[in-house]
Amino acid sequence: MDEDPTGQPVSHDWDAYTVADRDGARRIELAVDGITCAACLTDIERGLRRLPGVVSARVNVGSRRTSVVFSPDKVTPNAVLERMAAIGYPAQPFDPAMRRDNRSAEARELLKCMGVAGFGAMNVMLMSVSVWSGNVTDITPETRDFFHFMSALIALPTVAYAARPFFRSAFAAIRRRSLNMDVPISIGVCLAMGLSIFNTLTHALEAYFDSALMLLFFLLLGRFLDENMRRRTAVEAETLATLRADSALKRGEDGDLVRVPLSAVHPGDIVVVRPGERVPVDGEVLSGRSDVDRSLVTGETLPAPVAPGDVVHAGTLNGAGLLTIVVTAAVEGTLMAEIERLIGEAQSAKSGALRLADRAARAYAPVVHSSAFLTAAGWLIVGAGWHTALVNAIAVLIITCPCALALAVPAVQVTAAGRFFRNGILLNAGDAIERLARVDTIVFDKTGTLTSPEPLLANRADVSDELLELAGRLARSSRHPLAEALARASGATGAIEGSREVTGEGVTAELAGRTLRLGSLSFCGVADEVADPVRAAYPDASLIAFSDGGRTAVFAFAQRLKGDAVDVAGELRARGYRLIILSGDRAAAVAAVAERLGIAEWQAEVDPAGKIARLDALKAEGRKVLMVGDGLNDAPSLAAAHVSLSPVSAAHLAQAASDAVFLGDRLKPVVVALDVSHAAYRLMKQNLWTAVVYNLIAVPIAVLGYVTPLIAAAAMSGSSLIVTLNALRLRRVATPPAERPPAAIAAARGEPAEEPI
Repeated sequence: MDEDPTGQPVSHDWDAYTVADRDGARRIELAVDGITCAACLTDIERGLRRLPGVVSARVNVGSRRTSVVFSPDKVTPNAVLERMAAIGYPAQPFDPAMRRDNRSAEARELLKCMGVAGFGAMNVMLMSVSVWSGNVTDITPETRDFFHFMSALIALPTVAYAARPFFRSAFAAIRRRSLNMDVPISIGVCLAMGLSIFNTLTHALEAYFDSALMLLFFLLLGRFLDENMRRRTAVEAETLATLRADSALKRGEDGDLVRVPLSAVHPGDIVVVRPGERVPVDGEVLSGRSDVDRSLVTGETLPAPVAPGDVVHAGTLNGAGLLTIVVTAAVEGTLMAEIERLIGEAQSAKSGALRLADRAARAYAPVVHSSAFLTAAGWLIVGAGWHTALVNAIAVLIITCPCALALAVPAVQVTAAGRFFRNGILLNAGDAIERLARVDTIVFDKTGTLTSPEPLLANRADVSDELLELAGRLARSSRHPLAEALARASGATGAIEGSREVTGEGVTAELAGRTLRLGSLSFCGVADEVADPVRAAYPDASLIAFSDGGRTAVFAFAQRLKGDAVDVAGELRARGYRLIILSGDRAAAVAAVAERLGIAEWQAEVDPAGKIARLDALKAEGRKVLMVGDGLNDAPSLAAAHVSLSPVSAAHLAQAASDAVFLGDRLKPVVVALDVSHAAYRLMKQNLWTAVVYNLIAVPIAVLGYVTPLIAAAAMSGSSLIVTLNALRLRRVATPPAERPPAAIAAARGEPAEEPI
């Protein structure tokens, strides 16, 4: 159980932190402290699974969260927290705001430690250079001792402060009777410092303070880069809160309306949703008519009319009408809760690579310890003194330090992230680059991804300027998306006074004794013989009408492709990618887009679960799928795909679930992301092979005693420098334009306009 600052236990309302799972079990999300490397994953999962009543435990190392499914009749959440503390990983119920603060604090601590280590290493290196030069020019013993003592004065507080992240992690691992990568690092730093202090006190020729500090600096650099990537991969689950109502207006048995928390709403209850409010639960409309924004379900930005008998979902936004709803699904059974669960499962399923890293991390520590021990033992057996044996063992510990290995991937990732940023792409996931490089199939959502969310007035030339201006002025009195699009297209500046909105029909006003109407065809009295030619010319368009006494006009609003959609689709096809469209929109609209882009495979009216099923089928074929989508309904499939991208205009949850976000209203960043990722993945493999070859050559030399700790640190630093410089070659890939204006400025400068389908 947690404690407050006074040390008193803090109780939790577990109903607020746990949700129902399968077969009567409950699931709780925990924020875990102390996860520093992949080796922690197995410790946590194994420790929790040994607790009776725990059904499953799944750790997300990137976000440092653990999802625990347990039987409430066998174990309590408090017992789970106590178990986490017992195995050395204190945890607490996941609180998004608190975790965001903790992640920032961890990054700041690493940055401060790295700065202190770098400052100390530079100053000690200055004195080491003086000693090296003096050894050639007959430095006096007193001067050498002075430099060694000054180095010790700098190195001791530097190590005490900067090595804390490694010491804490190593101590926790030893206390758990396990090993992680920080154990040999801590031993190497401590031995180098201890031997250096001993040599300083005994007036020896060499001290290795510079080795310890250089080692520490490069390790902290790698850890800081890794932490930055972890922060980017963290899924901001709190974005769901912006789409979830906090309470509901419930009708009591006496007919009175009472505002109650969602936990007090159950299936069969009657709730009322006022205009402009979010629907709090899944339900069926009993009475009332309105337009509801159902982009959560279908991805469509245009509101859909609802009437008695229609189904509405939690998180959808009510329009101008008052709705009375009978609840069909409680909070935990809503579509919103299902989307959240799908995202969580898909995110956790990506930890397979981390499990491989876990096995590598567990093998690394004992191999390094064994190599150092055998080196010391071997030199003692052949008759060398303990000092020589210890120096050679320290050299092995330092030279096998995985600095080059640790920097091999992060160095490329950071360079690639910079290249992405210069091209308007922001990474969310640290391993997105590797996954993008393996893509062979690209699945696009339609609305908001291939097409712009705002509809385009397609028949502008068929409508007189006078009627267009009048309709535009009347449209300014309505919040309907088509009316807003008409107002923009008309350029009208002032709304007509005295207008009123007729729910589900349109808007009307009186002007100079005439009745003006804007809305549905029937509301405006437009005959079929007037509307049919427009329907025939624009079969996939949405129609609204305007009437001014006896004069009428029909406006056709079509989808419009992104300006470079055709070129990008052609370029991707030419490169051999398999292209697919999955959309929640109607079949006619999806078919029109697919035909325009030359994409043969498409599927319409697909819900979130259907998209995941299609992705699973592609995965079963061995396909590596890139999902490009922007709607909240795309969030589960974005998380479930091999890798995912979303535009910056996407819903917050879609951005959180995607591996990268691209700016602007063009699709060219999709091509750039693939280009940079292929080059980056190639450099990653080169760096990894460099690190492996370095160890194959350097370790035997160190074991044979030809390397001092200082040379070992220099070799380690040199290998790190090589992989870093190799990573910088990526800067030559996908060179961005000298100036990349925002989308609005780009449009003003006359860049290719979006075109109607």
